[in-house]
Amino acid sequence: MDLTLSETHRELKEAARQFVRKEVAPVAARMDREDYFPLDVFRRLGKQGFLAPTIPEEFGGLGLDYLAQALILEEISRVSPALALSVGAHSNLCADNLYRNGTPEQRSEFLPTLASGDKVGALALTEPGAGSDAVSITTRALRSADGYALTGTKQFITNGPVADTLLVYAKTEPTRGAHGISAFLVTKESPGFSVSRSLDKMGMRGSPTGELSLQDVRVPERRRVGPENSGVAVMMSGLNVERAVLAAIPVGIMAECLELSVQYAREREQFGKKIGRFELIQEKLANMHMRLEASRGLLYAALDAVQHDQRSGRASASALTFASEASTAVALDAVQVYGGYGYMRDYPVEKLARDAKLLEIGAGTSEIRRLLVARELLGPGFDS
Repeated sequence: MDLTLSETHRELKEAARQFVRKEVAPVAARMDREDYFPLDVFRRLGKQGFLAPTIPEEFGGLGLDYLAQALILEEISRVSPALALSVGAHSNLCADNLYRNGTPEQRSEFLPTLASGDKVGALALTEPGAGSDAVSITTRALRSADGYALTGTKQFITNGPVADTLLVYAKTEPTRGAHGISAFLVTKESPGFSVSRSLDKMGMRGSPTGELSLQDVRVPERRRVGPENSGVAVMMSGLNVERAVLAAIPVGIMAECLELSVQYAREREQFGKKIGRFELIQEKLANMHMRLEASRGLLYAALDAVQHDQRSGRASASALTFASEASTAVALDAVQVYGGYGYMRDYPVEKLARDAKLLEIGAGTSEIRRLLVARELLGPGFDS
């Protein structure tokens, strides 16, 4: 695997960095303070192609790879991990998933407006009683004369309160367990669909998270994604790609924390000298750097793996688990380097520390991801 970025990737990363510093940085504090989602900035991201890097140009995307998607998320997350989370849910969980599994008609109908940012996308899997145990969802999709009727509740859905287009998982044949799940495209205008409430989070504020209600939502058969009862295959391949791509968010958090901490250690004086001269501060900076570089290596390996084989989850689970835990440690070290100032909301490291924690919970908790890694290492017979 070549870890050197191509010229295309370098140019994309720089373009994303410049956009984020110009367009996202001015609203980042308001996003966190007011739990404000900047729809105008989101749509400008779409106009630059940043919302659909893996979608072919014929549908309004850039036609690039998962590394391109990760580089964009890394740059956004350096300023606003919350916006990066919403962009990831939109571009990867919804748009890329739809492109990989949808019909030509579904792609033509939904992808252009997702790519442009005119429509916001989301994936609705998690339920109040089905988090890590995702296949235990209870939302039903009953056959009707013209398709299906969906009824159930979805919880902790990123972009849920603002989403226009949702990829929803439901049980079409509950007696078959994991092999009785199907995926559907649902729009917010569908009768019976509603946002029950928006959720108030510890971090990632400005990335809307909500509880959704589906009450006899009618979905025509042409909006089922993939064959009936094949939703678990769509789900698992999607989770593998999701974990690989979203590992870019903790990498971005670490990169920003390290840069801010080095700058602060060069400037802050205590006991008559710069705190960067104290060996314990130097140790923290060195550890932050090593965690960042190790995480970036795992990220690139996972992106390479899912680009070639989306069935293997070990690389993705390893990358997100290591990077998310490393980013929490690095962000807390950044707070420590800043001392009392680091605990104040006037300084960005406090927000980055709150934001980092979610990555140990979302897309399967760290504990669940470790099980996936171990069971793949052990092979058949160790999956329960």
